Amino acid sequence: MSQYMLSQLSWDPRYRISETEDVLTPALVIYPDAIASNIERTLHLLNGDADRWRVHIKTAKLARTLNMLVERGVRNFKCATTLELLVGCQSGATDILLAYPVMGANARRTREIAEQFPNVRISALAENEDHLQQWHGSRVGIFLDINPGMNRTGIEQSHGDQVLSLARATIAAGLAFRGLHYYDGQYGSVNAAERITATHRGYDRLLEIAIQLESSSIPVPEVSTSGTPTFPDSLSHEGLSRGNFRHRVSPGMVVYGDASSLATLPADYGYRAAALVLTRVVSAPKQGTVTCDAGHKAVSADAGVPTCVVVGHPELTPLSPSEEHLPLAIKEVASSTKTTPVKVGDLLYLVPRHVCPTVNNFDIALFVRNGEIESTEKVSARGHESLLRALAGARS
Repeated sequence: MSQYMLSQLSWDPRYRISETEDVLTPALVIYPDAIASNIERTLHLLNGDADRWRVHIKTAKLARTLNMLVERGVRNFKCATTLELLVGCQSGATDILLAYPVMGANARRTREIAEQFPNVRISALAENEDHLQQWHGSRVGIFLDINPGMNRTGIEQSHGDQVLSLARATIAAGLAFRGLHYYDGQYGSVNAAERITATHRGYDRLLEIAIQLESSSIPVPEVSTSGTPTFPDSLSHEGLSRGNFRHRVSPGMVVYGDASSLATLPADYGYRAAALVLTRVVSAPKQGTVTCDAGHKAVSADAGVPTCVVVGHPELTPLSPSEEHLPLAIKEVASSTKTTPVKVGDLLYLVPRHVCPTVNNFDIALFVRNGEIESTEKVSARGHESLLRALAGARS
């Protein structure tokens, strides 16, 4: 992570919790005022058009956060699990794309949820006819998944004829063709100049697919692109904004902010970290090192080391975590930078490098406003549905 991150994550007094004696650590702390600010910043970038934002529930995770989005007019979401789908339906969403290629019992559970919530438009991804077959006779619509070179899922973007064939098969099966899904998340660590060249080249190819479909008398209702790293690139691509389709973007991390997104997105976007992990220093095993209770079971290590930034402590560098332990190296900083020596028992506030799986590590979050713990909230969409419940529903 860059020095930019450290300079941008200086101590903000709004993060402090006044009463922490009874708080068990590590704890997930969420700041609703910062969430509200991040929502407003995103809507500003979208020229106030809440309908353009298809928020990823895998980040938001909490019903309370989803309710905040819905209250500001954001009603379109995407998700990756049936539990996220269920929580989204229960939280006021009107349109949810299950942007993960579910199969078997997972697909049957999705159909069941779609029948349970007839007022929510639910869609799923498809990249082949095996995917299509499991949706026959259901009200679930179809987005065709286009592989932008990330090589996780989807039809290779150079195979326009394959996309056209599958779109025709979707319509022939009596299913609603809802558009194209395109997630170019592989550019998260690429510098801005190289990223915008690569993403715009991909968007040009995506437009060619949309034009090919339209020229074959298959309207494309929506083109969904861009998670958080490529969000700025999609906004600057003229072709996406001028298409005959509805272009929606899917930045999710911007709801809470994290160390990676705050370093990647332009500073003038004005995003703030809204989800921190509160941790206690539990050991000073040797000179130059302290350890806190925020290992990878608390702060996700999937994005690499360091896993987080210690707010207000540029002299502390997180080292490789174990399950419960997070060692921190103490280094010298510029003499002009004032720091308070850290000792065993002190509380620290961590901004995770990747907020989505970090939120998923916790059952409960503390909502803090003006230094006071306002409420405790269940992380509603954490993990997966009960396997037995899902199976029972699929067989009924």
